[in-house]
Amino acid sequence: MPNLRKYIKSDLTFEQGPIRPPSEARSLLMRFTRNCPWNKCTFCPIYKGQKFSRRSVKEIKRDIDNISEIIDDIKCISLALGEGGRLTRDVLKIIWSQTSAYYYRTVALWLYYGEGNVFIQDANSLIMPTSDLVEVLRYLKEKIPGVRRITSYARSSTLSRKTLEEIKELKEAGLTRIHIGLESGSDNVLKFVKKGTTAAKHIDAGVKVKEAGITLSEYVMPGLGGKRWWEEHALETARVLNEINPDFIRLRSLRIPPTAPLYQDFVSGRFEPLSDDEVVREIRLFIKSLEGITSTLTSDHIINLLEEVEGTFPQDKEKMLSVIDRYLNLPEREKLLYRLGRRGGTLRCLDDLKDPVLRDKLETALNDLSREAPEGIEQIIDELGNQYI
Repeated sequence: MPNLRKYIKSDLTFEQGPIRPPSEARSLLMRFTRNCPWNKCTFCPIYKGQKFSRRSVKEIKRDIDNISEIIDDIKCISLALGEGGRLTRDVLKIIWSQTSAYYYRTVALWLYYGEGNVFIQDANSLIMPTSDLVEVLRYLKEKIPGVRRITSYARSSTLSRKTLEEIKELKEAGLTRIHIGLESGSDNVLKFVKKGTTAAKHIDAGVKVKEAGITLSEYVMPGLGGKRWWEEHALETARVLNEINPDFIRLRSLRIPPTAPLYQDFVSGRFEPLSDDEVVREIRLFIKSLEGITSTLTSDHIINLLEEVEGTFPQDKEKMLSVIDRYLNLPEREKLLYRLGRRGGTLRCLDDLKDPVLRDKLETALNDLSREAPEGIEQIIDELGNQYI
């Protein structure tokens, strides 16, 4: 095998941030801004204590140049291995074996699995001046022709300040999908958790993104209204989404790790969280209230209790409600068994309870917990759920 060291340059790096949506698991992560410009949402533990900063156009272009050069080097490695410049599985394995070549490994994996998708980090890179963002998007597509889809997080408050013409410019420059953390459509809830936006801004931003022809994913946080506002949270969030009709509605049920500021509201009694069953009932009301839309709803994160609540409106609405009703109609011990298995990462759907091997393990675990900590089962299940934050 040829010596690969001459093809792998240690000075070719590019900056990446800490998070991305689950749906962007195979995307190439590129950091245009650092951390979050708002950083006040009480439910969010990410970026706390970190200062927001913008990266310059020059810095971003340098990263793009480095990625482009890494791609060229990978082609040279393939040629040296007799693979004709193609990134075959054998070439990928050899590059992946170079443990010190992190950026080459990252780009090689993306070329092999990523389908040309790029995700722009961090929390709100659309806060960049539109002209700067258009410039780097065009440069990205020019320097890396394999890029087919470019996506980014954005805040509604930021998008509402941009004109429709600006958002159309971003679409024309290559931005194809925007992920917005809607969280709630209730102004009371949004104010309480310091989201820094309003239902009206959510609608304005979402409608403009859709009108610009950009695919829109809106993230909803079941449970965020707590016991005080759960019904308003469900109904108002549905109302806002009925106005927007996003391409995707993604559920991300509330968890409150000790590192989130909302935890202090929980400890002080200012916020009373819902139980798992109460969250499920809230989701039922939310889905029932979604009307006149063609969105696809997903529960594509392990923090959601019922991952199989998914489908496209209007045709799958009753199917989604039936999954919820099936869970709610289970005997209490069956619900407890399912919750233990789901929070422990063992179960993905209700039918998994029918698996005799999985069920036997869960029965044994539940019986042990009932003997050793009968008063602490709920706390244990809650702690298991927090491990995925």
